[in-house]
Amino acid sequence: MSHRAPEPTTSSIRPGTTSSSSSRPAAATTDNDDLRPPRKPLGRTIGTYLGAVVILIWGLAPFYWMLVTAFRDNRFAFSANPLPSHVTLDNFGEALSTSTGNDFLGAIINSLIIGAVTTAVALLFGVFTAYALARVDFRGKFLVTGIILAASMFPGVALVTPLFQLFTDIGWIGTYQALIIPNISFALPLTIYTLTSFFNDLPWELEEAARVDGASRGQAFIKIILPLAAPALFTTAILAFIITWNEFLLSQQLSTSATEPVTVAIARFAGVNPYTPPYAAIMAAGALVTVPLVVMVLIFQRRIVSGLTAGGLKS
Repeated sequence: MSHRAPEPTTSSIRPGTTSSSSSRPAAATTDNDDLRPPRKPLGRTIGTYLGAVVILIWGLAPFYWMLVTAFRDNRFAFSANPLPSHVTLDNFGEALSTSTGNDFLGAIINSLIIGAVTTAVALLFGVFTAYALARVDFRGKFLVTGIILAASMFPGVALVTPLFQLFTDIGWIGTYQALIIPNISFALPLTIYTLTSFFNDLPWELEEAARVDGASRGQAFIKIILPLAAPALFTTAILAFIITWNEFLLSQQLSTSATEPVTVAIARFAGVNPYTPPYAAIMAAGALVTVPLVVMVLIFQRRIVSGLTAGGLKS
């Protein structure tokens, strides 16, 4: 005669206890709730978005008005309507035309030449100077840093008369070098300080490991440091090019019609009627100059931000 084991009944489970399987999901849910970031107050979130909208409108309103005027008939250039009206493309044709003595395409080529050479020279000298200031201990290091800082703080308007006199004496007025050399003096401090900050925060162990493996200081710099500094180099190149592209004061005094950049060409724009400035054509020319820069910054904004902040990240 076989005996079966008694089947468990509901009365055998104490009312105050729960099974382990039922307690695990609750614990997991509690852990997941603890890992979630705290929610920001609704008022703070709304304030952040409102601030972003105000900054966006404040920064892009002049650019929007320039685009609206560029596509508007010159007879209605002073219309207060914020929406596009009397749309035409004649202003862009007038901006690119040479019939009135304007050479806007030539000015764009001049700006590209000046900007490219200035950026290349500033990066070439800036990267070695920044590496020396960040990695090499030498006598007079703080003096060199102070001179670079003083050069960046010097007002550009104070250089107009001395440079004009100097370049007139040596016959450089209206030449590319007369426009490139002053722009290098403006772009070089930015390049040096940006790259110095980045090199200071790079781990020394990477270079020391390459030196232990038999690499010289130059080989470690070229094969280890420069690839790591690519985001900072890219960012510095874009900023230096934009600074050179937008320079006006010195270019107005040191250039001629053959070497003038786009900023000077727009300021000297002449229309069909000599007594009426072609405001709509000037706006069209400004749009042709500004839109590529805005698009370039929007496309490479992640690289720009990563390059400016990479030096502050510790590994």
